[in-house]
Amino acid sequence: MNITLSIDEQVIADARRIAGRRGTSLNQMIRDYLLALTQPRDREATVEQLDSLWSTSTYRSSEPWRRDALHERA
Repeated sequence: MNITLSIDEQVIADARRIAGRRGTSLNQMIRDYLLALTQPRDREATVEQLDSLWSTSTYRSSEPWRRDALHERA
């Protein structure tokens, strides 16, 4: 379906640059946004599940993680 929107030219120009950096089109970014906007329950349920897992987790690191250790190649 095609729709017509009134959006400031500078906003469109900025959004097109962002889309280009992301390797997509402004049209696709808008479609993705609207799709995500219409499915908030799934996202909210995921966040609630993660919050529940994090609040009940007993895992604790014995020492702070170091960036170089995390990226060591075995």
